[in-house]
Amino acid sequence: MSRVNTVLGPVPAEELGFVAIHEHIGYGMPGSELDTTWWKSPEERYQETVPKLRAFREHGGGTFVDVTGICNGRDVDYYKSLSAKTGVHIVACTGFVGGDTALPYFARAGVEELTRQFVHEITVGIGDTGSLAGVIKVGVSRGGRMTDLDKRIYRAAARAALTTGVPVLTHLAIDAENAIAVFEEEGLPLHRVLFGHVDDGVNAGRTRDTWIAEQGGRIGFDTFGYETELPDPPFWARPRQERLDHFLRFVGEGRLTQVLASADANCSPLGWPGVRGHTVNYLFDDLLPDLRAAGLDEAAIRTVFVDNPAGFLTLQK
Repeated sequence: MSRVNTVLGPVPAEELGFVAIHEHIGYGMPGSELDTTWWKSPEERYQETVPKLRAFREHGGGTFVDVTGICNGRDVDYYKSLSAKTGVHIVACTGFVGGDTALPYFARAGVEELTRQFVHEITVGIGDTGSLAGVIKVGVSRGGRMTDLDKRIYRAAARAALTTGVPVLTHLAIDAENAIAVFEEEGLPLHRVLFGHVDDGVNAGRTRDTWIAEQGGRIGFDTFGYETELPDPPFWARPRQERLDHFLRFVGEGRLTQVLASADANCSPLGWPGVRGHTVNYLFDDLLPDLRAAGLDEAAIRTVFVDNPAGFLTLQK
């Protein structure tokens, strides 16, 4: 039987339902807990997060993939409590958002040590939580080119993915040539890699999403909802229609089975105010109506949000 690691234990991939593939319970940079301007107490974060996950479940959402990563606020015991409270499957990750978020202990590590860390969190558990990671997060550091540390992390992720069967998900799809070269050198099939954020307003013109798909990679349109029309748009915002057109154009190229979508929203941001009103439920409140109005049928919507993520997240040694 196909299965996926969640924080409450493995579940059959067929039970994941509608999947938000790239989200955050709470993301923050190292040291964000010392930010007295924006920091919320655990009780405040819980009160802010539970209604969002309950609404996600009531809309028909089944699985929330948290890709916060090591050093950025990952709290698996908290995720377990939220999952039990709301009935939403939560998948936690190992890995890093980017090499520039890795604290010195990890930044000094070699490929073998990083591989052992990832494999341990996937097969033994994250810390003493007993929960297994279900996906490996990697990313390109700020600046747009992979650093030596980024390459070590990507190489370790490929080895851990081959050893354990979990997939790899990237933060940003820029510098894809170097990323793909690492994955190919390690023998990781590219259908086990989701290249994320091809649609963000800063990097959309540099991601070469069609080329990545031609190499066999999966493509993540996962910043839906970060719109220039917002009253306080982030710097990676993009006009709503422009992003939607990009997605529809890509799907129209015959790439439906390679695409996944999400909102990359924080349930309760750590150490910063977040974007007002933007939650994982943008997918139900705004994106699905936009897709239906544009003519995408229910079978295609199911492919993007149910079938594709189930196949991607399934353990495949």
